[in-house]
Amino acid sequence: MAGWLDVLVFVANNIIGQPAILLGIVAFIGLVLQKKPAEDVLAGTIKTMIGVLLMTLGANIFVEAVTAYQAAVAGAFGVSPPTAPEVDLGTFTAEYGSYAAIIMTIGFLIHLVLTSLTWRFVYLTGHLMWWVSLTVLATLLNLFPDANIWTIVIVGSIIMAIYWTIQPKYIHKYMTIVMGTDEIGYGHTSSSAAFLAALLAPYVGNPEESTEKIKLPKGLSWVKDIGVSTTVIIGVILLLAVAFCPEEAIADYLGGLNKYVWAILTSLKMAGGILVLLTGVRMFLGEIVPAFKGISERIPGVRPALDCPIVFPQAPTAVIIGFISGTFVFLIFLVIFAATGFFILVPPMIMLFFPGGAAAVFGNSRGGWKGAVLGGVINGTFLAIGQAVTWPLLIHYAPELATLADPDWYIIIWILYAIGMLIKAVTGG
Repeated sequence: MAGWLDVLVFVANNIIGQPAILLGIVAFIGLVLQKKPAEDVLAGTIKTMIGVLLMTLGANIFVEAVTAYQAAVAGAFGVSPPTAPEVDLGTFTAEYGSYAAIIMTIGFLIHLVLTSLTWRFVYLTGHLMWWVSLTVLATLLNLFPDANIWTIVIVGSIIMAIYWTIQPKYIHKYMTIVMGTDEIGYGHTSSSAAFLAALLAPYVGNPEESTEKIKLPKGLSWVKDIGVSTTVIIGVILLLAVAFCPEEAIADYLGGLNKYVWAILTSLKMAGGILVLLTGVRMFLGEIVPAFKGISERIPGVRPALDCPIVFPQAPTAVIIGFISGTFVFLIFLVIFAATGFFILVPPMIMLFFPGGAAAVFGNSRGGWKGAVLGGVINGTFLAIGQAVTWPLLIHYAPELATLADPDWYIIIWILYAIGMLIKAVTGG
């Protein structure tokens, strides 16, 4: 038994959990099935993997900068993380991480079977497969701490397989509008915010008034350049934040720099990360879509469901608008919750950017710039309310996951809690 568990953990950690490897294998299989020449198979596989790694490197650069940004904003508002958990995320990952890996592996295999039988989207966002598997495991353990761990693993695997199968399908109508093609699915745990943005955007705006068609005064033409606009907007926010932030709150990030110089450099680093990420997206999509045709020819209609940055090039200005509007709304909630003593929110800048940007792109596709603003607002609201409501639900095991969550995480947790409490009420457990 231990031998099989080792194999499952190896596959989860080294293949499914590594997006570059997983998608490189997908590209390789697709090109081989098309009987492409060896040199084309080699080039297509490597370019796919390089594109994914560029996405990852860009995201890592951005995440590193945004972590420092988060410290500065939190310090300016004088907030601190909520009450410490019984088992924190680090301890939980060390003790239960292998079970989450098994949930991810078994769930993905069940998902592939369901995909071949029904809705034709293969969920390929490997890093989120890991995080949501870990979240589902933590939720089930918080709900049923005395349950047999293998029962939880089996239930968790089924939950993951169902989610990965249904999620790309229900949003695909709007994904087709965003991308202008039916060949790519949306595989990301921000789908609920993106779906609501696309659904409601026509009620607030007009798609003809796209963020990418906005005619700005010549003096504001820089806003259309995502690198420049990111640097300026984030730079302003950071400069304001450090003006009110105690220096000790960001001492670990300053590296001996003056805090205002550090704020400018951090905003430049954030913009650079976004540009690297977008370069990787373009390179990756240029290879994976044609390669995937080899698989779809064997299983008619199968399409890849991919990470949220794949929509960013469709409306890069909307991405920035979604990030800013979502951050603004989140900070309003932060002030209200802190003033009322309801909860001390921790600004999750990574989740405000990626899901917020994606939701704004979806909103823009159906409601123009007003739809983009709406997308960010929906995401910011999701994250603020979700964090405050969900932290207490996970208080025994890894509640920090509530501060790292995308909108779909919260919905999954809430649904599981509703079902779990119903089961307890019926069984008297």
